[in-house]
Amino acid sequence: MHGVTPERPVTEVLFNLVTSIQLNNLTSILGQEIPGFSTYENKVIVAGEGLNELSGLAHESGPPLEEILKERKAIDDSVEEEKDPVEQPFTTEGRKVVFLYNSHNRESFLPHLPDETNSNAAHHKEVNITKVSDKLASALESYGIGSYVDDTDIMNVLNEKGWKYGRSYEASRPVVQEAISQNKDLQYILDIHRDALPRKETTKEINGKDYAQILFIIGAENKNYEKNLKLATEIHYLIEEKYPGLSKGIITKEGSQGNGVYNQDLHDKVLLLEIGGYDNTLEEMYRTADVFAEVFSEIYWEAEKVNN
Repeated sequence: MHGVTPERPVTEVLFNLVTSIQLNNLTSILGQEIPGFSTYENKVIVAGEGLNELSGLAHESGPPLEEILKERKAIDDSVEEEKDPVEQPFTTEGRKVVFLYNSHNRESFLPHLPDETNSNAAHHKEVNITKVSDKLASALESYGIGSYVDDTDIMNVLNEKGWKYGRSYEASRPVVQEAISQNKDLQYILDIHRDALPRKETTKEINGKDYAQILFIIGAENKNYEKNLKLATEIHYLIEEKYPGLSKGIITKEGSQGNGVYNQDLHDKVLLLEIGGYDNTLEEMYRTADVFAEVFSEIYWEAEKVNN
């Protein structure tokens, strides 16, 4: 696992996993000691760039459902950058092994909503985070990894059931359960979000281009916690190795601090990814999706070699 390096010995990684304290990160220690310190009530497990500051912690927030469901003008003027074809010697041969969905599917981006300036209004029925899931699935396919995206409008499900935004994961749970029951080849499940933080806390410049940063969120109250955390940690450190500063790190949440499960109890390889925030553009999100697919594919095919 990439978490263990000469600079980060196994004893430190284990201490971090057990205590949620990072020996080189004052923020994680303070969070254990000061009541109310965790403004958004997270525990930092692995701190990348942006999680060493109080303001860099992700949080779950949502306006009233009627605000999310409002009709808004949106402009999708994004252009996907051309990339050299991937020379991929491996393929899942038609098997769809990665499933992507969006529990907060209408999360959108202010740069694409010309009439909005309030982050609470950054929601749209079409120009939203689902486009990032589509891009990520396509990028994974280019590495030979069969992937598909669910298109359920979870916000509409909430509305039909008379539920509030806080029950989004309850509303998306049947989507995940059906995917698992219907697809025996399924190996990985990704719930894609964008964060409720401003641009300065969700963006990283790499080689003259802006990328939307990634944050991994693990529900601390599910039976697959350790396995999901191990996967997130491995991906984080490989991103950090290849694209320093792009991954903000890994946080966990418990029941009193958020959902606490995030449907991650349903499978042992489930990740919740926060990619960028309400101020990022789709181009920036797409660049990051390409990076995630590149890194994930390396880990995926290495694991397949070992298993076979």
